[in-house]
Amino acid sequence: MVKVKVKNLSKRFGNILAVNDLNLEISDREFMVLIGPTGCGKTTTLRLIAGLERQDQGEILIDNQPVDDVGAGRRGVQMVFQNFALWPHMRVMDEKKYANINFALKIRKWINRDIKDRAEEVARKIGIERRLFSRKPQELSEGQKQKVAIGRAVVIPPKVFLMDEPMSNIDPPAKVKLKEEIIKVHQELGTTTLYVTHNMTDAMTLADRIAVMKDGTIIQVDTPRNLYEHPVDDFVADFVKSADISYRLTLGK
Repeated sequence: MVKVKVKNLSKRFGNILAVNDLNLEISDREFMVLIGPTGCGKTTTLRLIAGLERQDQGEILIDNQPVDDVGAGRRGVQMVFQNFALWPHMRVMDEKKYANINFALKIRKWINRDIKDRAEEVARKIGIERRLFSRKPQELSEGQKQKVAIGRAVVIPPKVFLMDEPMSNIDPPAKVKLKEEIIKVHQELGTTTLYVTHNMTDAMTLADRIAVMKDGTIIQVDTPRNLYEHPVDDFVADFVKSADISYRLTLGK
């Protein structure tokens, strides 16, 4: 079981309290969405779990083990960023050279045949066409870049998969397909996932549970239906109302 538990987590940047005594527990294989307005501390929370920032107080446990003193590269966590963060000079996939999808396999000294098999398996699951393998990031659409970023993150299956606003720059038609791919990857890998967004429709269509965040702390954690039917306050109710009307009507049936 790979649970993530955050206890009394706080983080300051100068005079700004970005995360304020935050508590959150993500179950094994759960798809948790963390949602809230800009500046509420969502991304900082994600970066603290990933080990890219160090908390001022509190504790982070992954697989029931404290990881506060464990470096980012040894936590078993992979993160997909809003800006994709692809290597601009590398192709999508090339088993003989360093490339975006197979980079982690090359540095681990996998042999070329195994790199090819694993990278092609990941590409197939995520929907990356073979014709794209020889391209560099500047030759890809935004949706294609996002798929490559996801492929790179999961080519070595992580314990915990973190996603920071991964669809904010994707056009609506591509977003529908990418949501399907993200859910499929999550189900096939069985990875514990924490996904950050400010879009309630995305949250409701992806999440097992949603954690609503405000001013650095969690206001409510619940299933999409329970958030819709039983918001704890007006702030949560207003966020639920921001979801696409057709989806809210579906929940309300």
